[in-house]
Amino acid sequence: MKGYRFREYIAPPNNGRPGFEDLLKIFMQLMVVTSGDVAESLGWLNELDQQHNLTNDQYGIGDFIEDLKKKGYLQENPKDGTLELTAKSEQKIRKSALEEIFGKLKKTSRGDHHTHLSGLGDETGTDRRPFEFGDAPEQIAFTDSLRNAQVNHGFGEFMMTQDDLEVIDNEYKSQTSTVLMIDISHSMILYGEDRITPAKKVAMALSELITTKYPKDTLDILVFGNDAWQIKIKDLPYLKVGPYHTNTVAGLELAMDLLRRKKNKNKQIFMITDGKPTCIKQGIKYYKNSFGLDRKILRKTLNLAIQCRKLQIPITTFMIASDPYLQRFVKQFTQANNGNAYYSSLKGLGHLVFEDYRRNRRKKF
Repeated sequence: MKGYRFREYIAPPNNGRPGFEDLLKIFMQLMVVTSGDVAESLGWLNELDQQHNLTNDQYGIGDFIEDLKKKGYLQENPKDGTLELTAKSEQKIRKSALEEIFGKLKKTSRGDHHTHLSGLGDETGTDRRPFEFGDAPEQIAFTDSLRNAQVNHGFGEFMMTQDDLEVIDNEYKSQTSTVLMIDISHSMILYGEDRITPAKKVAMALSELITTKYPKDTLDILVFGNDAWQIKIKDLPYLKVGPYHTNTVAGLELAMDLLRRKKNKNKQIFMITDGKPTCIKQGIKYYKNSFGLDRKILRKTLNLAIQCRKLQIPITTFMIASDPYLQRFVKQFTQANNGNAYYSSLKGLGHLVFEDYRRNRRKKF
């Protein structure tokens, strides 16, 4: 009889100390927190080693640094000899963020979200799920279903039930253009809470997800403080918070300009922020007011939300703060745009962004 034989897994001996791969995971996390500062990250790694004995006499931090160079994760600047990240490291950081945030999501049954499209998709996906009433026969993954029947009922008299069936979800070929806005105002690191690091991780994970799983989609990333400017995906690990106010208007104007250049119909804006708009630019001067919601700033912000609604560009706001008056602003902003809003803890931010992106790309806005 064919089958599987299981026994207790015995991990290979490593003297209870992390090797290169384990230290690499820690190092990549530190690189995100330090905004790509190699020297500071290695300093922190040394401190962690002293406190928690991460290495041993056979493999030390010096050996780890040499391996980082040999394996192409670090390179020396020819001008001053300082260590810098390579493109390989930047991609590794994005992949680590993707695994950390999106890799732990569990498959669930269909939700109750309504879409404007009905029927089957026209592009075969890769995800499999249990069969449900209403699924078409051509969606059934027969190889996986036969395997399930043999595992569940044995190799004697063949039997297959509905519980054995798995189906392959189809996806629509429609492209989606997304602009991700990240607030880098000073409040993102105030009050002893680091809010910018989770925001960076979400941006890196989303960019890696789109470039690998949805290559037809587009993702533009911009940051906004006193002004707004576009950044490249490779720049995300180096993103820092500045001594800025929150010019949401500048961010929305840039996002609308980026989406205006896209030819496909499906367009959306994701905005990660922790505060209210406190700044607008009038000519070459800045109009600022950090003490509550300013009527002039609020009116201009809401006007842009309405413009986006008329252009059929929904805005999803991820508010990573729980102040009641901030939630009132987000509610007002969301009503003006007819978009979505989430009041998220930092821990759940990545899951919310992922689910909203996956749901929206199945719509025709």
